[in-house]
Amino acid sequence: MSVEPLRLMHVHAHPDDESSKGAATTAKYVAEGVDVRVVTCTGGERGDVLNPKIDPASIDDIQAVRRAEMDAAREILGVQQDWLGFVDSGWPEGDPKPPLPEGCFALVPVEEAAEPLVRLIRSFRPHVMTTYDERGGYPHPDHIACHNVSMEAYRAAADPDRYPDAGEPWQVEKLYFHHTFNRPRALAIGAAMEAAGLVSPYAERLAQWKPDPAWDARITTRVPCGEYFEVRDRALLAHATQIDPDGFWFAVPMEIQQATWPHEDFELVESQVPTELPETDLFAGLRATAAAV
Repeated sequence: MSVEPLRLMHVHAHPDDESSKGAATTAKYVAEGVDVRVVTCTGGERGDVLNPKIDPASIDDIQAVRRAEMDAAREILGVQQDWLGFVDSGWPEGDPKPPLPEGCFALVPVEEAAEPLVRLIRSFRPHVMTTYDERGGYPHPDHIACHNVSMEAYRAAADPDRYPDAGEPWQVEKLYFHHTFNRPRALAIGAAMEAAGLVSPYAERLAQWKPDPAWDARITTRVPCGEYFEVRDRALLAHATQIDPDGFWFAVPMEIQQATWPHEDFELVESQVPTELPETDLFAGLRATAAAV
């Protein structure tokens, strides 16, 4: 008798999000034999070139470049990956903000945008699914749309009356929100940097970050994964147009990260299986009951 492998699905808005949010957790589970699939809602077509070492004028087709970067990150993380095929909405700038571009992901009706994700959920049959909270992690239109579409697809995938042509129903057993960038983490790492005589990259943000204990208390699950931070960083660097190797992402020495905050943080939103909080494993409550095949 063999045991069915555990399956984890991450739903993200853009290529690079899978490497900046929960990537060390991903690498940890891949190393343990978990089958991990990343779903990317958009192609990142409207993303700016954020690496000052790359001349934007040197790029003829940003969508092709970002797909190639995603392929490289996917190989580093050891995951499968699917594109939902929607068009990046871009980051609206100005006061007032301009209308979103016609046809972009954030303007697609939620039920329409959820259909391809329902298909993927029903075909891959994840035990655990992660996505963004209702704020989107930060208020990019595509991140908020990703939350809305993920929630619609998560609920609809288990309902035989919804999307009847999208495959056999599947109930995801646990749903999580990412809480990668949280204030307690920034405070702890900032204090460790100052104790080491270094400048905290979070100082300016923390000065403007209003405490919200109720929000911080939503974190239920801290997955120990410090030994996989190096894999996370390599995956991030694969997104060369988006990540400055000398920038913010790498301002904290690895040894300080691993000593101060050697885990990634999540919020358990719904569970179909009993589990005790706080957790240290996205599969808590599932490992002993993995179905035999």
